Amino acid sequence: MPTAAKLIGAALFAVLAWIVSEQVKLFLPSEGAGAGLLSPINALIGLVMGWRIAGARAGDGITPSTGYGLTTVFATTFWALLVWAAYEMINRAWRGRYEGPVEALEAMGDLMFDYAVLIVEPRVVGFAVIGSFVCAMLTELAARRWS
Repeated sequence: MPTAAKLIGAALFAVLAWIVSEQVKLFLPSEGAGAGLLSPINALIGLVMGWRIAGARAGDGITPSTGYGLTTVFATTFWALLVWAAYEMINRAWRGRYEGPVEALEAMGDLMFDYAVLIVEPRVVGFAVIGSFVCAMLTELAARRWS
């Protein structure tokens, strides 16, 4: 059921995912060349995670909000890594780089790890963590105000 907290949580975590994705582009090879859909796709993932995790758990208090804020950011990061690794794996599979589906899935796991290592930069991680606290607190305040 839609609530104000779910709507606010979805919007805030979508914006956070967009901003973090823009920061990640700075660390990509060739300064993010070819990463045109990175921010919109990650914002969509942030929207869904904000709705399903942060918005659904809002109303429990300020202290628990820090936990579900971090959970939302980590879930968004996991799903974004999975989506982009799957996208790259499919592109490589179309070019015949894998001999079978098991090799392709193993490569997808390796790609997820490589992408995770690439984005672990202090500025990116710090902004994501602090942003998750802010977004979660605002979601919590929305739940208190309009519930």
